[in-house]
Amino acid sequence: MSDSILKSSQFRKEREGSWKELQHLVEVIEKKGIKALSAEELTRLPNLYRFTLSSLSVARGVSLDRNLLEYLELLSTRAYFCIYGVHNTFGGTVFKFLLEELPAAVWDARWRVLLTTLIMLVGALIAYYLTIGNEEWYYTMVGDGMASGRTPASATEDLRKGLYDGGDIDAEDLNYFASGLFSHNSSVGMFSFALGFALGVPTFILIFYNGLILGSFVALYASRGLGVDIAAWLSIHGTTELFAIILCGAAGLGLAKGVISPGRKSRLSNLASEGKKAGRIVIGAVLMLLVAALLESFGREWITDITARFTIGGLMLVLWLGYFGYLGRKRCQRH
Repeated sequence: MSDSILKSSQFRKEREGSWKELQHLVEVIEKKGIKALSAEELTRLPNLYRFTLSSLSVARGVSLDRNLLEYLELLSTRAYFCIYGVHNTFGGTVFKFLLEELPAAVWDARWRVLLTTLIMLVGALIAYYLTIGNEEWYYTMVGDGMASGRTPASATEDLRKGLYDGGDIDAEDLNYFASGLFSHNSSVGMFSFALGFALGVPTFILIFYNGLILGSFVALYASRGLGVDIAAWLSIHGTTELFAIILCGAAGLGLAKGVISPGRKSRLSNLASEGKKAGRIVIGAVLMLLVAALLESFGREWITDITARFTIGGLMLVLWLGYFGYLGRKRCQRH
């Protein structure tokens, strides 16, 4: 028997008990998660890991047999990921994002959310009063694509009919409508966010322009005695959709903050930090836009009672405010 084999055999005999113990703990973590370990085992885990790394270093230094080296390398790698790797499952990651990271990010950006809301509201009020005074402003505020045939030239009865005659639309058409709305609204939100790095100016303009469209659209119906009707029609999805677009705008302003006010960090480093927070908000906003598209294409077209429409819209607004306000503040207070 060669000296290297004898060395390897003696080396393994003196240390194998600790390796096997570490291997057992690693296998438990891989199968059941780190929470399956007892307090004593959790205490032992890092010590056994360091001992195995030390054994691997010695084994390499004295050129022990290749099989032993491969065993120790693999065991050390597995143990590393068990100790330092991500332990959450996909479901756990999603759960953590929805119940912790997203509401905390929105609450942290609450003043930018408020500012974005005011920008949209100012645009809506300006467009509303301009259009009420002169319907020609409608053509300036609302493009042909957005108007979809609903213009000052439309008869009042046609405008009313469009608000209530959706119940006979089949599911396939509604699916297509929902897909189109989701794509359009997501694009608006993404532009509001992505252009934030340009000192926030394009974000201001996009949010303000969305307010102009909304205000002019409402004014057209209000001028025909359909103000309550259009408010209910918009309510069922608008409280979710507009909130999502506002969040995208707030996220864009977060990027602007990263460029304008870097503090002690470099602008690039601060932009990366703010971008990470803003990215969480945008992911949440996209999910909200998906909900809004479903509400618009299905709920709004099938539910034609004004009270029911206001009730659904109001409940959705309360839900979002409670979600971001209560959970967000609670998560921020923990940190």
